[in-house]
Amino acid sequence: MDHTSHDAGATGDRAALAPGSSGGHTGRSSHNGHSDHAGHRHGGVTWSTAAKATLHCLIGCAIGEILGMVIGTALMWGNLPTMILAITLAFLFGYSFTMFAVLRAGVDFRGAVKVALAADTLSIAVMEFVDNGIIALVPGAMDAHLTDALFWSSLLGGFVVAFVVTTPVNKWLIARGKGHAVVHAYH
Repeated sequence: MDHTSHDAGATGDRAALAPGSSGGHTGRSSHNGHSDHAGHRHGGVTWSTAAKATLHCLIGCAIGEILGMVIGTALMWGNLPTMILAITLAFLFGYSFTMFAVLRAGVDFRGAVKVALAADTLSIAVMEFVDNGIIALVPGAMDAHLTDALFWSSLLGGFVVAFVVTTPVNKWLIARGKGHAVVHAYH
């Protein structure tokens, strides 16, 4: 979504906007109560906005990833099928969180799928690549059981590193009207 005209105000001059201004929304303060989204202006995306978008993505990914790892480990599957299940569920839950919000805003199912794919694909992919890469690189983590501290510490540690790596990606995407900025139009 191109926020150029959205944030330019009546004059079309983004540079004329004062920090914290309503971005051209006459009679509205801080974008209709979404002060945490004030950083959606191109080039003006805040780290806070990027972190919130990343955290939203991380929650869905973490639920799917943990569920997949727990199911695969409990069923004594090998590493590859367990990781495939975990990654699949991470994408499924990540997309479903976005779709739920967009469907609630009145978008039809097909439209919600398109928004979720546009908004979350790169973020989830980076997060999963980093998280699973860390799990694969930690000695013994791939063979740890659900009762092992190594299982949980490598999984949770991977989430922390994935959050740190993915936040700048989301900041970059939002600044270009991509990623979470696509969802912003629906809430």
